[in-house]
Amino acid sequence: MTTLLPSPTTLAALAKIGLLVGGLMTAAAYLVLLERWIAAWVQDRRGPNRVGIPLTKIRLFGLGQPLADGLKIILKEDFTPQHVDKVLYTAAPLVILAASLAIFAAIPFGSVLPPLNIPGLPDPVPFLVAPGLDVGVLWVFALSSIAVYGVLLGGWASNSKYSFLGGLRSSAQLLAYEIPLGLGLLGVVLAAGSLKLDAIMNAQAESGIWYVFAQPLGFLVFMVASFAEAARLPFDLPEAEQELVGGYHTEYSGIRLLLFLVAEFLHMITAAFLIVILFLGGWHLWGVTGSGQEVTWLGAALRCGVLSAKILAVIVFFMLVRWSWPRFRFDQLMNLAWKVMLPLGIANLVVVATVEEFRPQLLASLGAGWAQGAALAAPWAVFFIGWIGAGLLTPSGTDNRPILTRSPLDAEHGLLTNTSRDWEKAVR
Repeated sequence: MTTLLPSPTTLAALAKIGLLVGGLMTAAAYLVLLERWIAAWVQDRRGPNRVGIPLTKIRLFGLGQPLADGLKIILKEDFTPQHVDKVLYTAAPLVILAASLAIFAAIPFGSVLPPLNIPGLPDPVPFLVAPGLDVGVLWVFALSSIAVYGVLLGGWASNSKYSFLGGLRSSAQLLAYEIPLGLGLLGVVLAAGSLKLDAIMNAQAESGIWYVFAQPLGFLVFMVASFAEAARLPFDLPEAEQELVGGYHTEYSGIRLLLFLVAEFLHMITAAFLIVILFLGGWHLWGVTGSGQEVTWLGAALRCGVLSAKILAVIVFFMLVRWSWPRFRFDQLMNLAWKVMLPLGIANLVVVATVEEFRPQLLASLGAGWAQGAALAAPWAVFFIGWIGAGLLTPSGTDNRPILTRSPLDAEHGLLTNTSRDWEKAVR
């Protein structure tokens, strides 16, 4: 009879999955409320502050707003247009949401728990759904790429030109920025010598130097690419409701639209997790969390709290940028990816690889202190050189004049107006 019961490892994994999914869904709902508050503060207006407990007069500072919004969109009519491919139309939001949730299987939410001495469970227990995954970085990178298929399926299956254009723009953007995203990530992998995200955090804790200080150019490239991968302003070209009516999910409504929107928000949360884990030390904070693997219950709670506070700070930064910056034009977006971010990412990777290759020689010839100083000075020098070079080589202004697209037959049929003739003369 006991053989039919799940093992402690299975029960622990199921508990972690339940806490993870429930926590992410709740966090996404209330982070939307936080973003609306921040938008109201930036725009000097009132945000949502009236909705509280239903059937009562308790408002609770608007904390009931996510519940009201969720119920409204769930109860909204789930209309399916007749002209869509119904199978792909339904599969698209499921694909993108499943990929967004599965990413968190390899993302740690802290350090480890103290030994529990439970037979069948490893001691210490890590804050990780899949602790045996040795290629966590590749897992995250691969599943974030799968989200492109959900966007393409949504745009194609809708059988609408607005959705199709939104899908094309989104796929081009996501594919272009995956390359600098990977280049920024590879520098961290080389420095830590591991593809495991928890090992990367441990490496920063043991050395006491976060990779944002050791690889500033890689951090800049990764952060900009994360904005584009999460489709956040100033890179929200996939949706761009002022231009494309709504982008790739124009034809969606009800619960299926909610799945798309939740997946988009989860992408931002994932980007915040990766920025903190890869470059901002993860759970490490000098003088507070320590750096070893043996922790008490208080130490485990402190590490989880430090990681959560850093992630919340990065998410707030994402939100402030959204409500402060104008949107890039699509050609500016692609130029930034291919002409600026890609060369800077390659330069950072080459410098980090060179430093790690010759680190033993530096230690032998200069000693630990001077070798560490040289290893930090080289990436910072490349950071400033790349920053200045990108500013000098990238034009500060953009030609926004209208593009003349006239046919040779226009003059024959008298379609050239006086205004267009005057404009042609001015241009010449």
